[in-house]
Amino acid sequence: MLEGMRAASKNWVGKTIMAIVMGFIIFSFAIWGIGDIFRNFGSSRLAKVGDTEISTEAYRQSYQTELQRLQRQARRPITNEQARQMGLDSQVLSRLITEAALDQNAKTLGLSISDEQIAKTITADPTFRGFNGAFDKQRFGELLRDNGYNEKSFVAEQRNVYLRQEIGEAVTGAFKVPDVMSDAIHRYSNETRSVDFFTLPASAVGTVAAPAADVLNKYFDERKASFRAPEYRKIATLAITPASVAKPEAVTEAEIAAEYARVKGERFGTAEKRHVQVIPFATAEDAIAGAAKLKAGTTFEALAAERKLDAKEFDLGLVTQKDMIDADVAKASFAMAANTVSEPIKGKFSTALARVLKIEPEKFKPLAEVSADLRKEVALSKSKGEIDRITNLIEDQRSAGKPLAEAAAAAGLKVQVVDGIDALGRDKTGKAVDGLTDGPALLKAAFASDIGVDNDVLNTKDGGHIWFEVANVEAARDRKLDEVKTEVESTWKAEETSRLLLAKAVELVKKLQAGEKIEDLAKASGAELKHANDVRRTGSASLSQIATTNVFNLGVKGAGSAADEKGRTIFKVIDSVVPARTEESTEDKALALQVKNAMMDDLLAQYVTKIQTDMGINVNQAAFRAAAGGSAEN
Repeated sequence: MLEGMRAASKNWVGKTIMAIVMGFIIFSFAIWGIGDIFRNFGSSRLAKVGDTEISTEAYRQSYQTELQRLQRQARRPITNEQARQMGLDSQVLSRLITEAALDQNAKTLGLSISDEQIAKTITADPTFRGFNGAFDKQRFGELLRDNGYNEKSFVAEQRNVYLRQEIGEAVTGAFKVPDVMSDAIHRYSNETRSVDFFTLPASAVGTVAAPAADVLNKYFDERKASFRAPEYRKIATLAITPASVAKPEAVTEAEIAAEYARVKGERFGTAEKRHVQVIPFATAEDAIAGAAKLKAGTTFEALAAERKLDAKEFDLGLVTQKDMIDADVAKASFAMAANTVSEPIKGKFSTALARVLKIEPEKFKPLAEVSADLRKEVALSKSKGEIDRITNLIEDQRSAGKPLAEAAAAAGLKVQVVDGIDALGRDKTGKAVDGLTDGPALLKAAFASDIGVDNDVLNTKDGGHIWFEVANVEAARDRKLDEVKTEVESTWKAEETSRLLLAKAVELVKKLQAGEKIEDLAKASGAELKHANDVRRTGSASLSQIATTNVFNLGVKGAGSAADEKGRTIFKVIDSVVPARTEESTEDKALALQVKNAMMDDLLAQYVTKIQTDMGINVNQAAFRAAAGGSAEN
């Protein structure tokens, strides 16, 4: 919501400003390396951009806001250390520095915006509209308070946002992509080539004999690291998840019916919709007077016009009960008959009169059709209590010093033992080990642990837990040739086959370049000649991506080859077609807009970097680390 409030403009300039604010970290940090960044800062000052100071508290508030936003998106806690690893601390500081530079630049340029224009833009923001579509002062105040603003501070912030957008308009507003560039990009993106080709299979080089002993020994010695045995670990693991403890058979029909009633409007059909019109009144007395006018013959539209409401403000259109902001007005509106007007309704924001013009009944899948799925879902939702019970029992056993196998047995469970597994989840034969819950996370933790270590429990995304113990560690080592002779010999043969096939393909390409016909070469090779007329840089239905790339590395009538799964593709480029570029084309319009936005981003980034350089940036690195939850001494 806060982001929506701050992004007052939805045009490309507003988006560009926000992209610059969050994206061009490298430019800001490049500036920090210029000049003296370790000055005598006060304890409350974190950075200075020209004459503008960024306080430690301002940075801390912005950092916490972004951290909370990330946590909501990830739906899990994120520590300060994890946030710093993602670069969040640097991103927030970069944004504040960029904002400060643009704000000071606006002052230097003498830019300003009137109170009247600020008020107009705020009241037009859909974020602050009430249930009738008009600006709602009470909603405005509530949203500001929820996001840590008062009216004065929000107006000041919005003033800065609009002035930054004015600078963006001035820098990039008249920008036009040169026609030469547009033509080149159009050709690159839309050129289509037609190609004749055939596949030279691996069998074309015949059977490759096993290498002599000295050749194999030399090959193995040069590539010994490739055949090295990885570290293997023996682990015991126990996982409990909602799916593993859920008991669908214990779910009652009453529980299924209750869940169906709760979610059916969102998942199993369409809730009832009504065409509703609402006229709000400041007081109950005004609403009563309005109702009297309607009974005396005044039309609903005339009464709305008398209240200075246009159609968009009082006509909500076809809505569900949940779509209406004011729950009290919604409840009354959905209790009325069609083509009737309500008595005055005391709502959350005002007293209102409602009229229902049309009713579309609800349409849902019957309970019997979705009962099986709901049974599983209810069982999963009820599994949390069982997970907690098992977790407490196992943790009690572990606290008493019991090994994991005994702790699992006390809970009526059995651990999974893997005798040897590498960090990629493969056993000693190279096959993937099946049955591991959240395998990547488990293996990462297991290979960071050691024998006899009391490991922390791992949490799964669905609310489950994983315990593990490392029972044995078999260190990585160089293998002897006798251990991997079959694998080494197979690898040698594959490489030798590939080498011979490439040599044969080179000969065929030389013949094509000398003027021989590709159909004759295909016939002589016992291969089927094929044709593709859909070859574009993005790919082809007939050719591999490597072959497609090689096709565009050559000119028309050029010949070449490329490796593929079956052998090597021998091809000749027959023709090239580039459709005319038209500004009316949807594809060309989208491409032109993409190129224009990218170039404007770059232009605006250069402008921001230049004003930051001119103003000078000083950062108190110790205060910066401390404010983001790190150590000031790091």
